[in-house]
Amino acid sequence: MEIGNKMIKINWKYRLYFALTTGIFYTLLLVVFEYFTSEKLHSVYYFIFQGVGFGIFFGIGFPYISEKLAKKINKNLTIQPELDTDEEIEIQGPANLFRGIEGVGGKIFLTNKKMIFKSHKINIQKGQTNIPYEEIAEIKKRKTAKLINNGIRIITINGNEFDFVVNEREVWLEKIYEQSKSIKV
Repeated sequence: MEIGNKMIKINWKYRLYFALTTGIFYTLLLVVFEYFTSEKLHSVYYFIFQGVGFGIFFGIGFPYISEKLAKKINKNLTIQPELDTDEEIEIQGPANLFRGIEGVGGKIFLTNKKMIFKSHKINIQKGQTNIPYEEIAEIKKRKTAKLINNGIRIITINGNEFDFVVNEREVWLEKIYEQSKSIKV
């Protein structure tokens, strides 16, 4: 089971709507800035050309290029944790783990033995963090930046704290709690 890794496909109707609204907004900003900063305004055609070009690029071109690059980059960023011989991954999904002030990006895995966080290659701090279920003393909800309800704090029996940011926090809390309680029984 994979949690929180859903690809959203954007249809052409939405892309055209986004291109149009982005172009109009950009054009209005250009007009306002030029009105307050210049003595002489450019022609209407200048603003229309700028707005249409910007709208097409950011409404259609940029998402298309981003999608193609993401597929190429994603192939190189496949994250596989180092597992014990009789260990199997049961649940996985994208997550961040705070190591000091850095929110390290990667994936969280729940196996039949432990909770694993493995960073992807585009981080300053890299590596794998293992938290055996029998060492989990407490699982808490937390807010990221004291605002967003997407954080989980794992406190181990020896006092170590691991702060994660995940999608679908309630699902992760339930699954981690289930796994940690099944080991202790």
